[in-house]
Amino acid sequence: MSAHQALFRSKMNKHSLRKILALENEKVNAFVAYAIELCEPESVFVGDDSDADVAYCRVQAIDHLEELQLQTNGHTVHYDGYYDQGRRKDVTKYLVPEDQHLDPNLHQMPREEGIREMENLQRGAYRGREMFVRFFCLGSTNSIFSIPCLQITDSSYVVHSEDLLYRRGYDEFMRQSHANPQFEFFSYLHCSGELDERVTSKNFEFNRVYMDYTRNCVRSVNTQYAGNTVGLKKLSLRLAIRKADREGWLAEHMFIMRVNGPKGRSTFLCGAYPSACGKTSTAMIPGENIVGDDLAYFRVIDGEFRAVNVEAGIFGIVTDVNAKDDPVIWDVLHTPGEVIFSNVLLKEGKPYWLGMDEAIPSEGKNYVSDHWTEGMLGPDGEVSTCSHKNARYTVQMKDLHNADPDWDTPNGLPVGGIIYGGRDSDTSAPVFEAYSWDHGVCTMGAMLESETTAATTGKVGVRVWNVMSNMDFLSMSVGRYIHNNLEFAKDIKRPNVFGTNYFLKKDGKYLNGKLDKAVWVKWMELRIHGDVEGLDAGYGILPKYEDLKALFRQVLDKDYSVDDYEEQFTVRIPELLAKLDRMEKIYTEKVSDTPETMMRELRAQRERLLAMRAAKGDSVKPRDL
Repeated sequence: MSAHQALFRSKMNKHSLRKILALENEKVNAFVAYAIELCEPESVFVGDDSDADVAYCRVQAIDHLEELQLQTNGHTVHYDGYYDQGRRKDVTKYLVPEDQHLDPNLHQMPREEGIREMENLQRGAYRGREMFVRFFCLGSTNSIFSIPCLQITDSSYVVHSEDLLYRRGYDEFMRQSHANPQFEFFSYLHCSGELDERVTSKNFEFNRVYMDYTRNCVRSVNTQYAGNTVGLKKLSLRLAIRKADREGWLAEHMFIMRVNGPKGRSTFLCGAYPSACGKTSTAMIPGENIVGDDLAYFRVIDGEFRAVNVEAGIFGIVTDVNAKDDPVIWDVLHTPGEVIFSNVLLKEGKPYWLGMDEAIPSEGKNYVSDHWTEGMLGPDGEVSTCSHKNARYTVQMKDLHNADPDWDTPNGLPVGGIIYGGRDSDTSAPVFEAYSWDHGVCTMGAMLESETTAATTGKVGVRVWNVMSNMDFLSMSVGRYIHNNLEFAKDIKRPNVFGTNYFLKKDGKYLNGKLDKAVWVKWMELRIHGDVEGLDAGYGILPKYEDLKALFRQVLDKDYSVDDYEEQFTVRIPELLAKLDRMEKIYTEKVSDTPETMMRELRAQRERLLAMRAAKGDSVKPRDL
């Protein structure tokens, strides 16, 4: 019998008490009791995997005005505070014990100091409110991939979001508790803090997100933005990367998709793309199937490199989603069923957002005001837009008509290829293949860059280094992270590795069409199975013209000219060498534990490119390879 039963009885009804005690897990009980004593809720709701408990949380979100119902049945909208529209790197920190040291590039603070500050901010934060205790699972349940998660929050919006985004996990806790009461789980304690008249977190200056990695625990306060409060999202990725390091698997910021090859063949690809590099549009290519859009775990199972979608839904940016470019998402966002919009414009029960290619009202309710009008200044004096550029939608995988039927298989899916998608206007070809796993990890993943645009930073052409699109979420040194990727699955056949760049330009115009990526992934699928040959470009293998010409006709029903091919796949040696210069500087000056394999691959790449330049000049057409 739990030592905390008297406390639980004082806060829970008999149904919640029965559910918490049935787990017979003292670690769970202790964390729940700690949250009750610290945050002082009026009552405590404990949810299991039942549809009734899930429905209760959704109803509470609406009743408490954290979500407003829309015209379409099942659709709601949630608003965050004006200054609470995204992740804040400056207040997101690791709590480090005195006897441990993390990479100095990571945001961190002494653990005891962070715990004291967080407890001061969370003390009494649930007074007069209901505390929600919910159980979820990262990865498929009843699987080697399963990571049980315990979420505690005063926000019904948070647990409603998690019901759409993750597998229900109460039964998984029950299963693992009975098998091993000391099993490892992730836990989260979130407090919305004081709310304003719009039911948004008021004290944004005291927004804090602290990760106690020694306890697999994340705590956040004075924030409602899902990236800070939905603990199983990127906050869990940081914990999972450390868990994977201990146990010999990988946690990656990657989508998973199925490419449909010749004669019914299925090939699964995973892709890491920094923001604005084409990640979602690649994962959702028409004619292919999506498995997951954001996070993947890799394990070796029965001698195969396999991946599972960590999530069960999509928390996507709604800006620029329109019927032409995003038909699958557009359909879900206009069909009855559960959808949560956030920070969009609301007018007469209908949501509107930037880039939707429809007439947008000049007034309504949005992230700025209940009575927004076009041109209205925000609290910071800046002219506001109808919806926030980071406005979001939350939907379930099962509602996507192109979801792979096996997206939730417990043993994951076999991976045929890994893609690292960068963004530059003058260097890399639209698609190219690595010579080997080590070459791909080092020169495509570890050298991944995205070129900024005026829309995002005010400066054009700044290359931002983002190792495997995971830089913001690393919980260890860059060198160790690369080492883990290099060493993973060494004894089996590993996936082919590819790079993409959809943003090559000439005279200010893109050389790629938006739909061309459908051809590039088909070429990858053929390469994985040895159906086509390639050209050695010194930094990777390029497609042959005749293969792309056939694919453009087959996939897009369009002609593909020799001139387009020559422009897109020219080997631009000075630019490729300049990228090597940038990377060698980073890996010798900023990364203290760079693996020798990384430096060896950089040297070999430089030697190949220099030899090619000596023989063929600075700019080498593919016909000359």
